[in-house]
Amino acid sequence: MPGDATDTGRGLSRRGFLLGGAAAGVGAAVALGADRLVGAGAGLPDQRQAELDAAGLNGARTVTFHGDHQSGIDTPIAAHATYLGLRLLERTDREALARMMRVLTDDAERLMSGEGALADTEPELATVPAALTVTFGFGPELVRRAAGAAAVPAWLGPLPAFEIDALDPRWSGGDLLMVVSADDPVTVAHAVRMLLKDSRSFASLAWRQDGFRRAYGSEVSGTTMRNLFGQVDGTTNPEPGTAGFDAVVWCTGTGATAWVSGGTSLVLRRIRMNLDTWDEVDPTARSFAVGRRITDGAPLTGSREADAPDFEATTAAGNTVISPVAHIARSRPVDSREVIFRRGYNYDVAPAGGGVSETGLLFASFQADVDAQFTPIQRRLDEADLLNEWTTPIGSAVFAIPPGCAPGGFIGETLLA
Repeated sequence: MPGDATDTGRGLSRRGFLLGGAAAGVGAAVALGADRLVGAGAGLPDQRQAELDAAGLNGARTVTFHGDHQSGIDTPIAAHATYLGLRLLERTDREALARMMRVLTDDAERLMSGEGALADTEPELATVPAALTVTFGFGPELVRRAAGAAAVPAWLGPLPAFEIDALDPRWSGGDLLMVVSADDPVTVAHAVRMLLKDSRSFASLAWRQDGFRRAYGSEVSGTTMRNLFGQVDGTTNPEPGTAGFDAVVWCTGTGATAWVSGGTSLVLRRIRMNLDTWDEVDPTARSFAVGRRITDGAPLTGSREADAPDFEATTAAGNTVISPVAHIARSRPVDSREVIFRRGYNYDVAPAGGGVSETGLLFASFQADVDAQFTPIQRRLDEADLLNEWTTPIGSAVFAIPPGCAPGGFIGETLLA
C-alpha cells in the first residue's frame, strides 16, 4: 500500500544565456532575476496564485506547537520530511528519558516558531520556519523503560510477518521517532541536526529516511499526491477537523495505557517501487492493476477521482470492470473500523548496480489502533494485490505518538511526568 521536471526548452535558453553572458557578470544575474520576476505567476492558475498571495512569503509560515495533539498529523502536509529512528543508549533510564523529552520539546517549540534552539550554533538558519513541524513517537522499548510492560499498548510492536516483505534492519524498528517536516529543505536539515545533537547523550541514530512531495504552491491545496509510479496516492483520506477523522486517528487509552489518550499510532513502511519494470507496462495495464485511471485517479467505473468505485460493475464479457485483485479492491474496508489516515512521501536515492533508480514510497499511516485498522488491510494486500508485482516493503516500524502538551509542559509528560 501503500520533483518536478524542468522545462527543457526554457532550461536550455537560460543556460545558454548564462554561459553566453558570463563575462557580463552582474548584468547576467540581473537579467535572469528579471526574467523570473516577469514569469512569476504568469502561468499559475488563478486559484493557486490567490492562495500564494493570501499566504504571503512561504518561509514565514509557522505551525503552532502546543495543543491537545502533536503537530504534523492533522496539520497541512509539507513538501519535505525526514523520519529519524533512534535507539536508546543502555544508560537511558526513566529520569533520563524525561530530561531528553524536555530538551527536545523546547528545541521543537523554538524551531517551529522561527527561533534558534538554546544551544543553536546556526540560529540564522532557524529564521525561515516554512511551516516546520516536529512530531515525536515512542517505540515499545522506550515505553517499557518509562513505565513498565503494562504501559505498552497491545498494538505497539512489530507488525505480523507478511510474505511480500523483504525487511531490512536499516529501515526498521526504533525506540524514539522524530519526524521533521517543512516546505523548505534547508529548514528541515537544520532542525534535524539540532534535534540529533540534543538527543545524542540519550540515543543514537538507527536510521534516517528522507521524503518529498510537490513543492508548496506547485498545486492547488488539497490536490492528492502522486507517487513516483505516477499513481494518485491517498484518495478517500479522512478529512482533518471532522468527527470521522477524530474517530479514525485519536487514541482513547485507559488504565496503564491512558498516557496515549489524545495521541495516535504511526505505521511507517518503506516500500520499494520497481520503476524499471513498471516502465514496461502500458497505461491501460497500470490502471487495471490499481483500479483507477493513472491519468486522473478516477476509479475505472467513474469519471472523477472522488467518485465511489463500483466493484460490482461488469464488462460485456461478464468480468468485473475493477479486478477483485486490483489495489483499490484489496485495500477497501471490509469492516467499518478498517480506515486509516495516510501522509505519504516519495523517496528517490542513488541506485545500486546497473539500475536506473532506487525509488519508492514512505508510506505513513495514522490510526487509533494498528491491530484493528491497519493490519487487516495489509493482510489482504499481502494475500493478493496486483501492485505486489512492482512493490516490495523493505522497512517497517510502529510507534505510539503521545498527545500534545500545553506551554510549560513537554511531549511525553503523560508517560514520564
